Amino acid sequence: MSQKKLAIIATKGTLDFAYPPLILATTAAALDYEVTIFWTFYGLQVVKKNPDLKISPLGNPAMPMPVPMPVLVQVLPGMESMATIMMKQKMAGKGVASIGELMSMALESDVKMIACQMTVDLFDFKHEELIDGLEYAGAARFFEVAQDADIVLFI
Repeated sequence: MSQKKLAIIATKGTLDFAYPPLILATTAAALDYEVTIFWTFYGLQVVKKNPDLKISPLGNPAMPMPVPMPVLVQVLPGMESMATIMMKQKMAGKGVASIGELMSMALESDVKMIACQMTVDLFDFKHEELIDGLEYAGAARFFEVAQDADIVLFI
């Protein structure tokens, strides 16, 4: 039986959207899947060497907050930082791995990471700003990966 394959397109660069592709990738790798993540657009924020990922309560009505917050309060300066701190504390308190820990686990598990070269160029990223071990390629490369994948996810 051949090894199962998972292909993920990761497009979001916020703290809350960094978790799903990394959790799914590391879980699949632990289940002996061959895993590839194609990081594009804002998802490239996650593969920066020094990511500064935040979470925004604005436009996120499902976000559980200790106190219900009207939209007007969510737009005030400092709310994004406060929401980010609260979420990180909650995750740490529940024993959830950090993004850095998950990224290390993914790399140690041979999860292939592809950075979208078009997006790198679009946002003027330098390869030195991004983690080591990335492959730089375009959408055509993702199709090569996806056509052989058993599961393809868009996150």
